[in-house]
Amino acid sequence: MPEIVFRTQGVTKVYDTGELKVHALAGIDLELFAGELSVLLGPSGSGKSTLLNILGGLDHATEGRVWFRDLELTALGDRGLTRYRRDHVGFVFQFYNLVPSLSARENVQLVTDIARDPMAAEEALEMVGLGHRLDHFPAEMSGGEQQRVAIARAIAKRPEVLLCDEPTGALDSKTGVQVLEALKAINDTLGTTTAVITHNAMIRKMAHRVIYFQDGRVARVEVNEAQIAPSEISW
Repeated sequence: MPEIVFRTQGVTKVYDTGELKVHALAGIDLELFAGELSVLLGPSGSGKSTLLNILGGLDHATEGRVWFRDLELTALGDRGLTRYRRDHVGFVFQFYNLVPSLSARENVQLVTDIARDPMAAEEALEMVGLGHRLDHFPAEMSGGEQQRVAIARAIAKRPEVLLCDEPTGALDSKTGVQVLEALKAINDTLGTTTAVITHNAMIRKMAHRVIYFQDGRVARVEVNEAQIAPSEISW
């Protein structure tokens, strides 16, 4: 059996606005395994992003327990979660959040300067196919290139897990495929446990496992015995 990286037990999340309580998660029991690429599918509001934020230490569960390996995240305070995020987790979001005044290399170095055992910024950018764009600024890059810089920044600290929330959501098919190829290369080469939220159901075919969400719960989990290449995915 592959090693369990994340395990959740009865995780709920309730957002209390004062007048209204929103139940974003309604009892999640889930395991994610070392080295796998999993895709999280489901309609908007089904709980995917909320769960990813809790796994990444960006948010707290209302009830239930969450473990990263042997570390119980739900027992940590804000300082402990900050240390956990810094040491173990890379994030990729729909919007790239690059610093416009910094080059691709310098954007990646924002992470390598504070990481414990970083790879060189040049190496990280080479891994995502941007070794020739080191000194270009975000405004000089396409959306797909900017997203790949964001991926390079996320992996440069050698995280054990890479959590991606709609990484191709703002991209067309050609640039989206390039981003998926970068994610697959990282998963294959580094063995980084990778979870990808997407609305594009075709992307599920490149995953090892597909986790379907509905109304704050895991509706079902599918295992792909074979995965297709990102270049075979249609938009």
